Amino acid sequence: MKNKVPQKSPGIEIDNHIIGKNHTPFIVAEMSGNHNQSLDRALEIVEAVAQSGAHALKLQTYTADTITLDLKEGEFFINDPNSLWEGQSLHSLYKKAYTPWEWHEKIIKKCRGLGLTVFSTPFDETSVDFLESLDVPAYKIASFENVHLPLLRKVASTGKPVIMSTGMATLSELDEAVSEIRKTGNSKVILLKCTSSYPASPENANILTIPHLRELFGCDVGISDHVMGIGVAIAAVAVGAVMVEKHFTLKRDDGGIDSAFSIEPKELKMLVTESHKAWQSLGCIKYGPTDAEKESARYRRSIYVSQDINKGDLLTEKNLRIVRPGFGILPKYYDMFLGKKASVDVKKGTPVNWSLILGKEAGA
Repeated sequence: MKNKVPQKSPGIEIDNHIIGKNHTPFIVAEMSGNHNQSLDRALEIVEAVAQSGAHALKLQTYTADTITLDLKEGEFFINDPNSLWEGQSLHSLYKKAYTPWEWHEKIIKKCRGLGLTVFSTPFDETSVDFLESLDVPAYKIASFENVHLPLLRKVASTGKPVIMSTGMATLSELDEAVSEIRKTGNSKVILLKCTSSYPASPENANILTIPHLRELFGCDVGISDHVMGIGVAIAAVAVGAVMVEKHFTLKRDDGGIDSAFSIEPKELKMLVTESHKAWQSLGCIKYGPTDAEKESARYRRSIYVSQDINKGDLLTEKNLRIVRPGFGILPKYYDMFLGKKASVDVKKGTPVNWSLILGKEAGA
């Protein structure tokens, strides 16, 4: 593959956050259409995301007319009993799901006031122009748009970080997409492993692709996760994900376009906490006791005198035992003492050392 560009920096900066393997995972809450066409609810979602400790809120920027045609038959109608959106036309679905453009400025202002990073997924070139007028710090490319090369060129030409989901894309399509971004001179690319089904199942997550993507494309990789709960997201962090994106709602029971596979405030807060722990636990390749374990080492087993022993007594399994704590000789030497005669008097509870058979005074 010709597209690999080794990273020269420890990560990519977005709005004062460094995203990379040396930093805690960047947690993004996707509002999508879960505002249920209420600006007040959208602003409540912003507040809940901020309270959870997540780093960012993400919007989607399109209108029904910029994303599809207003037709209600054929391939423009969802006739799939396995789909959450069965029985609707694409146009009517997107009309319900879209975030009105006149809301964007208010939502962005609210986010910034609460210390939240906020950016969006544009779905056409006019969306990019609009978002540029709002000075968003980064752009997300949805899985369904990763083959939309004109859009990729437009987004990349802003010079801002480009976060792209990989759902449905073949390796050659990803190579083409990343090449298109980098041709503009923009090397700030983060890929998100994604399974574009709603909800997705754990067995289709294939998160072992994350380190492979990082190696192939020489960039950081995260996950856009549509699996219910937070287990897959935490596992993704364990294999190197630097960013986690999850759809978010105030309450699934309230309904909404994406509510069925969205997490709620308590789950988002748990994701923030547990993903940080998962990242901390990666550490480095290390053997032997850590600093934290050194104190515990005293409670390993070692050889102790289990009955009073007089000089000349035969050492047996009755008067020598392998017990805790660990201040005596290591258990691997136990057989070397059995059958020998004691060279000194020793009291019960004394940790065994070599003086017991070498003729020197035993230590206390």
